[in-house]
Amino acid sequence: MARGRAATYDDQRSLILRHAAELFARHGYAATSMNAVAEACGFSKPTLYHYFRDKDALLASICDEHVLRLHAMATEVGALPLPPRDKLRELITRILEEYADAQHAHRVLTEDVRFLGATDQARILGREREVVAAFARVVGAIRPDLQAAALAKPLTMLLFGMINWMFTWLKPGGALTHAAMAPVVADLFIGGLAAVRNPSESLVS
Repeated sequence: MARGRAATYDDQRSLILRHAAELFARHGYAATSMNAVAEACGFSKPTLYHYFRDKDALLASICDEHVLRLHAMATEVGALPLPPRDKLRELITRILEEYADAQHAHRVLTEDVRFLGATDQARILGREREVVAAFARVVGAIRPDLQAAALAKPLTMLLFGMINWMFTWLKPGGALTHAAMAPVVADLFIGGLAAVRNPSESLVS
């Protein structure tokens, strides 16, 4: 009979992912060895391989789990019976909450997914696109005219441009927090969205 998993299996796996994400974020995926990950976790290298077959599997798991949390959040908020502007505010608030608790994983997803094989990349980037699409649907609901002009997704990408790189300047323990910045980002984007003109109409005028 096959042995079941130890009661601590999930906790140990989460510990490995947390330490690996921090090492990858700080030193880069290519420069971080499995020995370094094992040492950071206080494990032997054979113990680490009990949880992850290689460094690629470790990277894929970090990216998968982070993007799955974002996907679940976007799906949950998308189903809420809120007016579009309130829904977009909630999406912005919730995604920044996720980033606040997973800054290392977010940096890894942003910078290191390129090291994965084609199958893993396709899966993870596909989920990322679904998250973007969830935001774009709400942007399009706020400005149906821009949705009709195929601008909802480009505008959404501008929004993600604001929030995806906050980790480069918003430092843990600093005066500003992700929670404090959420309404600022929402005000800036939603206020600016109201002022956006359809480029084709601008050319006519």
